[in-house]
Amino acid sequence: MDTLSSVLNLDPTALGVVVFRTLAVYLVLLALLRLFGKRELGQMAPFDLVVILLISNAVQNAMVGSDSSLSGGLVAAFSLLSANWLINRLALRSARLQRLVIGQPVVLINHGEFVDMNLQREGLTREEVIASMREHGVAQAEDVELAVLEVDGMISFVPADTEMKRTKKRVRGRKPGQ
Repeated sequence: MDTLSSVLNLDPTALGVVVFRTLAVYLVLLALLRLFGKRELGQMAPFDLVVILLISNAVQNAMVGSDSSLSGGLVAAFSLLSANWLINRLALRSARLQRLVIGQPVVLINHGEFVDMNLQREGLTREEVIASMREHGVAQAEDVELAVLEVDGMISFVPADTEMKRTKKRVRGRKPGQ
């Protein structure tokens, strides 16, 4: 019985503490990632991966504490997935929450000219944008009508010789007409 109780902790108070600690860590990390910007999400260098791995190791104990049971880990995982699902659903219904949690695209180049204020605010250099332009087959900024740092951290480019067309965007999780 001792072996089973060390694997499965079914104490509601202990599991409630795991849920509370997990949600607190989730919200703090979400706020920190938003604070540090989109660049951290879309353009990971090897040292960025090391930081993410170390953060996950550092916050593991903050989430489950001394509870190393299977049920404690499963409750933490379920809490993280539930919180993420809930925030995504709420963000779909609230433009304000969506801007706060997910962010907004930022224009980096407009009509062939760098928008230096936005580059500085996002922590990007012209050289980094130019490197991304080369990855997209664009030779110089003058060849770009619009470059946008998307909410996922990627940079999208609209070439200067392309006619821009608006299309309806289908939102993940929503069916047309909802």
